[in-house]
Amino acid sequence: MTDTQTYYHGTKADLKTGDLIAPGYASNYGKRNQANFVYLSATLDAAIWGAELAVGAGRGRVYIVEPTGPIEDDPNLTDKRFPGNPTKSYRSRDAFRIIGEVADWKGHSPGQLKEMHDHLESLKQRGIEAIEE
Repeated sequence: MTDTQTYYHGTKADLKTGDLIAPGYASNYGKRNQANFVYLSATLDAAIWGAELAVGAGRGRVYIVEPTGPIEDDPNLTDKRFPGNPTKSYRSRDAFRIIGEVADWKGHSPGQLKEMHDHLESLKQRGIEAIEE
């Protein structure tokens, strides 16, 4: 049986079709430690958050990706925050291949972005890492 699920990855990295997104680079979150995993979502909204919250210059981008190995539920967004994984967020130790880009996505409102940035800053002030490796 073929997996027909569409997966997305949000980032500020300027990549192209065929490129691989792999672990081993500085994380976009927390203390920017070397990432042991790469993250993807089966919902466009979660990927948009990734594109909007990623560090770095340039505009956010949302890529359509395919896993090259096994994926697992993202513990940063499942069970701890959203039991049952309604955000359909996953991670992998294997790379994702870019198979396309979503060019016409609409970002969150300035109020929603401020609320999320305030929430992440609150976690940081309390010593809680946003990403659990």
